[in-house]
Amino acid sequence: MPARLRSAAERLTGAPVLLVLVAIASVQFGSSLAKDLYSAASPLTVAWVRLLGAAVALGLVTRPRLRGRSASDWAWVVAYGLCLAGMNTTFYLAIERIPIGMAVTLEFLGPLGVSVALSRRARDLLWVALAAVGVALLGFSPGDLDPIGVLWALVAASLWAAYILLAGPTGRRWSGVSGVSIAFWVGLIGLTPLVAALDLLPAAVPAVWGVGLLIGLLSSAIPYGLEMVALRRIEPRIFGILMSLEPAAAALFALAVLGETLRPIEVVAMACVVIASIGVVRSSRPAPSADAVGPEVP
Repeated sequence: MPARLRSAAERLTGAPVLLVLVAIASVQFGSSLAKDLYSAASPLTVAWVRLLGAAVALGLVTRPRLRGRSASDWAWVVAYGLCLAGMNTTFYLAIERIPIGMAVTLEFLGPLGVSVALSRRARDLLWVALAAVGVALLGFSPGDLDPIGVLWALVAASLWAAYILLAGPTGRRWSGVSGVSIAFWVGLIGLTPLVAALDLLPAAVPAVWGVGLLIGLLSSAIPYGLEMVALRRIEPRIFGILMSLEPAAAALFALAVLGETLRPIEVVAMACVVIASIGVVRSSRPAPSADAVGPEVP
């Protein structure tokens, strides 16, 4: 590597907060590109191509050891991969019907719930109450949010919670990025029969393949790599607080790329969930190590 490039890379990896912010931007830009692609392909098709792009990209940089694995190793990574695929697919179905900022806000209830459940601190119930107020406010929004879209976002939140709980055991059995790499292939294989049965496999349309594979890089491969580096140089609580900015970042990118706007009451609802998430992170126990977490989602 040329000296200038090496120096720039060292400076970048020495700024973990910047790495996390770039990862957040990458994910949310990818989500907006995905929704923009719905004019040419269905959400299931876009989710399938995204999984393919991420699986191929991570497969090129890791060579997981497959031989000699126990049934338990495979059981954990298969469950992890199916959660990963389900989480991405239901999120994409949600943003087809509701604004991305609202979908991410609702989806954040998953990790928020896990954090509260693991903290066992009575005061964290106050943060749960604040998040509940934010969700309740959505019911008073002047324009109705599509109930099916809300339901898909809540399903994605539940799968995100399960994904977090599976990340630790999977990471301990499959070191580094190997577990996530296998999980993407598991998710891709698991989603393929459904997409094929519905005749939604992508046609020979360059835009669908090109943008879809780019989304796989932006929403999965690139942010995961950046977060893996950042997690080794940043306090877990700081990382969690930065990640709590996801709903706001989602809304900003949706506005810039898609022209999606949120009503004032929806902005207040989002703020409640973001503040609740930050509050829980600040009072929670230390987060798992980098090897025990997966790529950020959506």
